[in-house]
Amino acid sequence: MKTETLNCKGKTCPWPVFLTKEKLKKLEPGDTLEVVVDYAPSKENVERFIQSSGNKILEIKQNNAQYTIVIKKS
Repeated sequence: MKTETLNCKGKTCPWPVFLTKEKLKKLEPGDTLEVVVDYAPSKENVERFIQSSGNKILEIKQNNAQYTIVIKKS
């Protein structure tokens, strides 16, 4: 299993969700994706997408205005 990082800092909706969806397509089940955003609405939209996609959010870390959403591909 591998871990990849997707840097979506500076991008607003719908880009973080679109890029997350495309990146997850390339990963194998059990792999982990860390999505980094710096815009709260993007964090919320990525969370909603993951919850509806059947994948799992392992953790959400916040460092000032930066969020890292850790996702496990199902």
